Amino acid sequence: MIERTLFSPDHEAFRDAFRKFCDKEIAPHHEAWEEQGYVDREVWRKAGANGYLCMTMPEAYGGSGVDKLYSVVQMEELSRGGFSGIGFGLHSEIVAPYILHYGTEAQKQKYLPLLASGEMVGAIAMSEPAAGSDLQGVKTTALVQPDGSYLLNGSKTFITNGWHADLVIVVAKTKPDAGAKGTSLLLVERGMKGFEKGKRLKKLGLKAQDTSELFFDNVRVPAENLLGPENGGFVCLMEQLPWERMQIALGAVAAAQAAIDWTLQYVKDRKVFGQPVGAFQNTRYKLAELQTEVQVARVFVDKCLELVVQDKLDTATASMAKYWCSDLQCKVMDECVQLHGGYGYMWEYPVTRAYADARVQRIYGGTNEIMKEVISRAMGLPGR
Repeated sequence: MIERTLFSPDHEAFRDAFRKFCDKEIAPHHEAWEEQGYVDREVWRKAGANGYLCMTMPEAYGGSGVDKLYSVVQMEELSRGGFSGIGFGLHSEIVAPYILHYGTEAQKQKYLPLLASGEMVGAIAMSEPAAGSDLQGVKTTALVQPDGSYLLNGSKTFITNGWHADLVIVVAKTKPDAGAKGTSLLLVERGMKGFEKGKRLKKLGLKAQDTSELFFDNVRVPAENLLGPENGGFVCLMEQLPWERMQIALGAVAAAQAAIDWTLQYVKDRKVFGQPVGAFQNTRYKLAELQTEVQVARVFVDKCLELVVQDKLDTATASMAKYWCSDLQCKVMDECVQLHGGYGYMWEYPVTRAYADARVQRIYGGTNEIMKEVISRAMGLPGR
């Protein structure tokens, strides 16, 4: 196996500490959280108290000011354990960076410390019933009122952390007829009149993740809650999507490796026709194939993460990583379930839950078909 050179001893020390946190505060409860459809709010507060939220935010705003590789370690450990209900990544590495990069000083002072402590849970509302990967098709409107505030109307769906969310970055049209150039981002808080949360959505996988619908009925959003430039939201979204897609890729590789590790142990222990399943040539060759492909993916992802740290990762390369690694994740999960035999279909086995969790990776963050469109355009191929 190729030695990883991405992480320093400090990163690995952090990995050990966060793994212990997962073993103590997440692992014993995750099955119950899957049953109830959301994680307990207490785990957010405990993570905040231990400094595990918004770590890359500056210390002035409640973070630790560390590099993104600390968040990478955290995401890998959550994927390794199959803890798919934990929405720390989106909260800390999508919502918080939007506020850091595009927010006013007042917005940063108001929200980032609360996100870092776990007192607030953050979400971002892009997808709508009729607009998923096509963000230009958003129908939610935020029309400017005479007093400068925005009147927000519309609905969002498939929103991760949506049911727990205290703060939501809402993608809306401030100029409905201007296409992408009429898109803005608004900070909407729990308790604003007209802002309602729908039911928690029942999903194939990610069962402990509190995915929900959000509804906005004449929500009056103060002018100071505009995030970034008015009508400039689409540019902000495009700037942040590469990092979001890399998070999907790195989680995919970590989850795929975990599935191989579980399966390796299973085929050593499980006996068929008087010998371990792992002694059969088909098993050995299949696992060799999967491990090779995951190793290749990991080297690519690690290189992409180096570019992230250097702020050099381009959109097309991030799209390659997202599409390739999520496709591979689903392939690995399917093969590992097969090698588990009938037990691979039992929910009590982690590989079964990981199989269900994996499928959405090819959909959210932009479908893999959209990723190929992005890549082909970067190659200079004409689109429609």
